[in-house]
Amino acid sequence: MTAAMPSASHSPWRHLPNAISMLRVLLVAPICWLLWNEKWPSALALVAVAGASDGLDGFLARHYGWQSRLGGMLDAIADKLLLVSCFVILAWRQETPLWLAAIVCGRDLVIAAGALGWRVLIGPIDPHPSLLSKACTLAQIIYLLTLLLALACWPMLRSTALAWLVAVLCVASGAHYVWQWSRRAWHTRHAP
Repeated sequence: MTAAMPSASHSPWRHLPNAISMLRVLLVAPICWLLWNEKWPSALALVAVAGASDGLDGFLARHYGWQSRLGGMLDAIADKLLLVSCFVILAWRQETPLWLAAIVCGRDLVIAAGALGWRVLIGPIDPHPSLLSKACTLAQIIYLLTLLLALACWPMLRSTALAWLVAVLCVASGAHYVWQWSRRAWHTRHAP
């Protein structure tokens, strides 16, 4: 007779995705220090680890049923902290266009303000990133990795087209969030 497998909620590994998200939060400070000091190869390595961990924690949470409200919030916070910090420092260092950093930061400010407004006016929010938002995050990570690779050793990899793709996805996903959550808020507030 074989022992029954523990359910996802009782697995000793169920907190692993949250731990991976926390690791990504902890990587923000050393990545910022490396970017500020123009240690491009080391920054590239840590951003690559952070990018891979973003995919890994999501896969583990979905595949094994280890999803939680805390995990969703940690994942979003880790992404925002990492990406916004990188874009701000790289814009300050004049390695990425200021307009691109402004779009990336502006999108995240709009989303954060909307989430806060929802929490204050309606109640708890259950974050569910859209496919467009996931594409935007992936494009930002690819842009940062490509830029850092260009700064570290292959200058020919700098791409204006990739910068424009990130900008378009940021604007589109930001507009989608505003439309989607405004509609939900209206229906929630006006439900019979």
